[in-house]
Amino acid sequence: MPILTLKFKQNKIADHTLEKGKSVTIGRRKNNDIVIENLAVSGHHAKIDTVGDGFVLTDLQSKNGCFVNEQLVTSHWLKHGDVINIGKHTLVFNYQEGEDRPPEEEGKMDQTMVMDTPQHRDMVAKSAPAALDLTHPSESASQLKGVLAYLSGGEGEVVLAKKLMKLGKDSASDIVVSGFGVGQTAATVSMRPNGYYISHVGGLSKVKLNGEAVKDSVLLKEFDVIELGSIKMQFFTKE
Repeated sequence: MPILTLKFKQNKIADHTLEKGKSVTIGRRKNNDIVIENLAVSGHHAKIDTVGDGFVLTDLQSKNGCFVNEQLVTSHWLKHGDVINIGKHTLVFNYQEGEDRPPEEEGKMDQTMVMDTPQHRDMVAKSAPAALDLTHPSESASQLKGVLAYLSGGEGEVVLAKKLMKLGKDSASDIVVSGFGVGQTAATVSMRPNGYYISHVGGLSKVKLNGEAVKDSVLLKEFDVIELGSIKMQFFTKE
């Protein structure tokens, strides 16, 4: 039977043997078959099922998604040597020597997000579609909406439903931000013909985009990380 080798930063943690006819769940909660204790991992993050003679990895609508060989997937037929990234951990799928292997099949690739690490952003860049272009919208692209998801300092998501969204200390702001030096209106996110732009407005504390202070208006790209005062958020688009 195939072996899943769980690793963290190239350090082997454990081997897990897969069995035909048995599903294996992966996640942060203790009731999973493979437990990964890391906050970047959802409670029930993914599962592996046997289908015929093969094994299929399925993402369980996790917040940070599943990568196989640095490609974002929703489901994927596992092949010998596949490297699965879940959070900051890897799972290497290998058939044992001399074991029969099913014909290779292609898994389906799809888009997801939200973890903020250089490795995660690098993998997203390799697999995600180009940034939204509202200048020439397709039927599906025209239905996409900008979203800011909290990474810290809050919970959930904020849909950018207005043409101009304000971030700042003012209680009337669309996103209220606390912290030393944060202005009453510290920054704005505006919807323009070619996408969403973030701009610094006022206050000693400047809004940062991917770690760099925003001085002028900057076009937001998929999975950009915004920091201001007490909050850290990630931008993406969805239907």
